[in-house]
Amino acid sequence: MNTILVEILHPKAEKLLEDLAYLNLISITSNSQNKFSNVLQKLRSKSASAPSLDEITKEVELVRAKRYEK
Repeated sequence: MNTILVEILHPKAEKLLEDLAYLNLISITSNSQNKFSNVLQKLRSKSASAPSLDEITKEVELVRAKRYEK
């Protein structure tokens, strides 16, 4: 079984795909859950480390300085 991602540009193409699914020639699944899962997996991975307390403090100080300049 091969999996491909298809972007539908015209409503008639969606109708054709639905007809193929009705004939049990293809299966259609929503991709919105996959995107969320990929982001969640990326955030939970060990390669994405949390910022240190010093980095957070520096960022907060920069934002506050910009805010109070105005």
